[in-house]
Amino acid sequence: MDVAHPRLKPALDKLAAADSPELKFIALGQAARQSFAAGKVEDARTYAQELAALLPNFRQHSEYGNAVHDANLTLGRIALREGRIEDAKRYLTESIRVPSARLMDYGPSMSLARDLLERGERQVVLNYFAQCRKFWNYGRLSEWSRQIQEGQTPDFGAHLDD
Repeated sequence: MDVAHPRLKPALDKLAAADSPELKFIALGQAARQSFAAGKVEDARTYAQELAALLPNFRQHSEYGNAVHDANLTLGRIALREGRIEDAKRYLTESIRVPSARLMDYGPSMSLARDLLERGERQVVLNYFAQCRKFWNYGRLSEWSRQIQEGQTPDFGAHLDD
């Protein structure tokens, strides 16, 4: 097991044990996100693309919004890593187009938002926060927005994937 990324092995084990299209659909998001966090970018890309391809088949599934979020965040982080900033910005916006119970309760991941801030892409992140406010009532969004407007990068704490 990768000690630096202890969530990778359980995510991959869950994916390996998925013996139906539905279970695979549910497991791919975590496998993609944890693979990226562990530096296994090509594995992350494969899992995220496979998940994105499955999305049309699971529109009514309770995990659909989480899957949209996970696939787009992973593909966005890969795009940014490859210097495709406009693609990364589009993926950030797409990642929250279908709010899920998880996103409404715990909020979206801020990993891609942080990565974009590190590249100086403040406005897209501020727009992301504005969209998040429509489904996530989290007081720190205002504080984070203020910090970004002041040229700072907020401490997103537990709202990061890595």
